[in-house]
Parts: sequence; structure tokens; C-alpha cells
Amino acid sequence: MTPLERFHACMHYQPVDRVPNHEVGVWTQTKLRWKNEGLPADDLHWDWFTGEQSRWDMDPREYIPVRYDMIPPFEAKDLSLDPGGETKVVRHANGVVSRELITGAFEGMRASMDEYLSFPVQTPDDWAALKKRYRAASPGRYPQYWEQFNLPAWKSRRHPLILGTNCSTLGFYWRAREWMGTENLSYAWYDQPRMMHDMMEFIADFTIETSRSILDRVTPDYIFLNEDMSMKSGPLLSPGTYRDFILPRMKRLVAFFKKAGVPWFVVDSDGDCRLLLPMMMDAGVDAIWPMERPSGMDPLALRKQFGRALRLWGGVDKRELAKTPAAIDAHLRTLVPLVAEGGYIPTVDHLIPPDVPLANFEHYMQSKQKLLRGEKF
Repeated sequence: MTPLERFHACMHYQPVDRVPNHEVGVWTQTKLRWKNEGLPADDLHWDWFTGEQSRWDMDPREYIPVRYDMIPPFEAKDLSLDPGGETKVVRHANGVVSRELITGAFEGMRASMDEYLSFPVQTPDDWAALKKRYRAASPGRYPQYWEQFNLPAWKSRRHPLILGTNCSTLGFYWRAREWMGTENLSYAWYDQPRMMHDMMEFIADFTIETSRSILDRVTPDYIFLNEDMSMKSGPLLSPGTYRDFILPRMKRLVAFFKKAGVPWFVVDSDGDCRLLLPMMMDAGVDAIWPMERPSGMDPLALRKQFGRALRLWGGVDKRELAKTPAAIDAHLRTLVPLVAEGGYIPTVDHLIPPDVPLANFEHYMQSKQKLLRGEKF
């Protein structure tokens, strides 16, 4: 089977030669550890998990690089150096101002969270100004000459094609949190409902209009909407808030993509989003990722609760990969029934952290390949 045939057969619960082999990525600090443990420097690239010639026999996927971000962005700059020289205050391209450690970064990724100081939207006037950075027709949202150079290959592809680059097709909660911050957003649903209704409507309109040009010429295999709207113990907004503000726009967004022929709509949310899943499924969502085990997102329990209508991606506990090969195998064996049933693609439940040795990850991939083929390990 081609990777494209394999993916759709798995999603349809049809027989496959093996289940698709996908992963999302690693912390850059993990790359550094693995390099020090003997991984050749030439193998330190993103194609580990998406390319035809990936080191671990991954199924290739391709993202259409449509830009859903700000055009123009804010000017990114250092604003001040804090006394002692250990931290600095920075304004990022998305307008967020934060205090960050000067040391500890590798290839742009930090092992610690910034302290967030301010966000670009605090008032309705701020929101009115920010909207001007999200014009769907802005030059630069699409690859140059994509119709001449990219489109023929997209139409004859043998692998899944996804609209948007990884973590760029941002959802309703994700965008609002990025514009306002978690705490401010939590109040705004109640204190500024008119602005929040307008914001949710705008996100749907902007995503639809930005996607329209591509969908008129090619049909991707799925859209991956990044939300991250939950924490370890539950959602970051109540089911009632989701129902009133997001659900009507989510329904409209999903309906647009499915009318355009996109067969699958997938939502990415960290944390425990179980309280929101019935509404997402009502809106037409087909799959959820990454099912973080530390948040209680057990894929076997989710299948029992929500049935085959909800496809499942992820659910491999990253913490188990830091243990022994025997522990890794025992964990993977619990997933055998789901893999056999279909509608499930096992992946690590987020980026692979730097406490995972290279030898453990190599063992995980070897055992996982047997799991995907239905072989004993």
C-alpha cells in the first residue's frame, strides 16, 4: 500500500498492510542528547518523522505551507536586560512581551517557560487594530508560484497532504489565548462577551478565506486544527463557554472544509479535553491528538467512551520511554487491541523530551514497527 492508501484505510477501519508510522518531533535538547549519544549529525533534521527517507521508516506526510499568522508581524526585539544578566524582556513577533532566561536555549527552544508580561489585546480597540494584521488576501500567505511548481505534485501524491504547516492552522481558543493570555481570556468570556463573539466569528472567517484559494485547486487529506485548550485536570474553559462562543463557529468551519472535499478534520489539544469532545464530535471533528497520558487521556478508555466515530492519534506515554526496554514493550502491548481494531495511529503523546535516551527511542521504534504490523514483540 502507498502511505496515502494506508492512512485512509486505517481511518476507515479497513484492512492495512500495517498501521501508519507517524511521530511529531523531539525537543531540540533531545537532539543534542542523542547527538552526544552517537546519532550522526546528518540525521538531526525534521525529516526524521515526515520524509520518504526517514531514519525510522516513517510514513511521509506533507504540509501545504499556507501562512495563517500575522502579516505584518510585530517587530521582534529585546526590550531590556534585567539586573544580574540572567534574564531579558523580549517582544515577540506575535506581540507578546515576556521575560526569558538568556541561557538554556538550544536551536530556539527553551527548557523553561517564559514569564508572560503583556499581550497585544486587552481592549476592543486593541482587537480592532490587531485584525488588520490578519487579512486573508495579504501577499505572502501562499508559497510563491505554488500553482506551477507544487500543485502538479500535490495532485499526483502518494502520501497524505495536510493544509497548513505544522502548528500554524491555529484554532479558536489557541488564537484567543495567544492574543490575550490565559488569565485575561478566562475573564474576557464574561467581561467582554461582545468582543469575544466577534473574535470567534473573525477566526472562522479568516481561516475559511485564507484556505479558499488552495481548496479551489487541490483537496488535502485532512486539516489539523491546533487548539491546546485543556490542562492536566480538564479544559481551560467551561463546556458552557465552549458551547456558546466556539461551537457555532466550529460547526461552520468544519462544514466548509468538508464541503470542499477534505475528508478528515483533526484537533490537537494537550491536556484532558474529554468534557469538550462530545461538542467537537457534534461539530464534525473526526480525530483527536495527542491524548496525553499524564492528563488521564487513555486511548482505550476513550474508544470505549466515544466509540469508533472518534479516531484516535497518540496515546503513547512519553514517560514510559525513559524507563527500560521491558517497560516500553509492556506499555505498547496494551495498545494491541486498538491497533488491531483500526482508527488508531499510535504516537508519543507530544514531543519526545530529553530524558529519553537514544537507545530507548531506538528500541521503542523497533517494537512499535512490530506493533504496527501486528507482530509479536
